[in-house]
Amino acid sequence: MAKENAINVRAQQLFKALVERHIHDGQPVGSAALVEVSGLGVSAATVRNIMSDLEAQGLIMSPHTSAGRVPTTQGYRFFVDTLLNVEPLDKRQVNRFMGELNPDDNLPGLLHSASTLLSSVTRLAGMVMLPRREQSTFRHIEFLPLSDNRILVIWVVNNQEVQNRIIHINRPHSPSELQQAANYLNAEFAGQSPQAIRSSLLEELRTTRESVNNFMETAVEMAECAFSAQPEKNDDYVLDGQFNLMEYAEMADMEKLQRLFDAFERKHKVLNLLEQAASAQGVQIFIGEESGYKVFDGCSFITAPYSVKGKTAGVLGVIGPTRLNYERVIPVVDVTAKLLGAALNNNG
Repeated sequence: MAKENAINVRAQQLFKALVERHIHDGQPVGSAALVEVSGLGVSAATVRNIMSDLEAQGLIMSPHTSAGRVPTTQGYRFFVDTLLNVEPLDKRQVNRFMGELNPDDNLPGLLHSASTLLSSVTRLAGMVMLPRREQSTFRHIEFLPLSDNRILVIWVVNNQEVQNRIIHINRPHSPSELQQAANYLNAEFAGQSPQAIRSSLLEELRTTRESVNNFMETAVEMAECAFSAQPEKNDDYVLDGQFNLMEYAEMADMEKLQRLFDAFERKHKVLNLLEQAASAQGVQIFIGEESGYKVFDGCSFITAPYSVKGKTAGVLGVIGPTRLNYERVIPVVDVTAKLLGAALNNNG
C-alpha cells in the first residue's frame, strides 16, 4: 500500500493512537490528548505537524470547526489493512459461542441464534443471509384438475423431493389435455431447471405462434404457471440488534437512522453487499462509501461467509458506525461464521 511507505513509524504510531482514541469515545482527538496517549514523548507542536501531514494525505480530517481530528474512510482503510493487530478469541469465548449455536435447532432457530449472538456480543446490528438454495432440477410433473379452473400441480425435483401447489388458469382443460401437457414436459425437459424450462417454452411459443396447436399452448400455460414462482436463490436475511445503533451519537440522527432502517427493510442493498462477500474468502470489510450506497456512508460492514459441505452457503456479519472496534469485532464475525457452518453441517 502506497500510504504505508509514505508514513514513517512515528506517524503510524500517532495515527493508530488517534484512531483507537476516536473509536473509544467517538470525539475528535486533539494534539494535547495525543501527546498523552501516544507514548511518543514528543511535544504538542510536533504532534500538530504530524497531524497536518496525515490530514494532507487524506487519512484524517477536522469535522466542522473542531480543533480535533477524526479518521476518514481512507484512514480507516489504512488502519484496518496496515496497523490492526487482530487476536483470536480465547477458548472460553469460543465455547460460549458454540453453546449458543445448537446443531439440534432447526434452520430458522440457528440463523436467529447466530444473528442474536453477533448483535449481543458486538452491540451492533447482526445479520445472517439465509443459505442459498441449490438450483432445483426438474424430474417429473403431474396436473390434476380441480374445480373453478384450478389445477393441482405435483412435481418431483432434485432426487426425490416432491412439491405441489394449486394454480389458477384462464379456461377449463380436460384431463386428457393436462395429461398430454405433463407427458410432453416429462419427456422433453427432465433434468433441467424450472426457469430454463419456462424460458425454452416461451421462446418456442414466440417463434412458432402461427402453427402452434392447443396442446402446445396448454403445455406452455401449465409450465408458466407452475414454474414462475420457483426462486433461483433466497433473497432474504435475518437481522437482529438494529436498535443497538442508536447508542452511537453519530448514528442517532433520526432522519439518517430512518433511511438506514428503510434499507434494512427493503433488503436489496444489504443483500448485494452480502453477495459480494460470498464470492470472496474470509472476512471482508466495507468501510463508509466503499459500500457503493449513499445510505451506508458513515457505516462499516464486517462480513464472513459460512460453508456447508465445503461450499459457501451464505454470509453473516455486522453493521455499525465506521468507528466500530475492528480489533474486537473481526474475530467475533469470523468465529461465528465458522461455528454456524459447523452447526449446519451437523444439523439433522
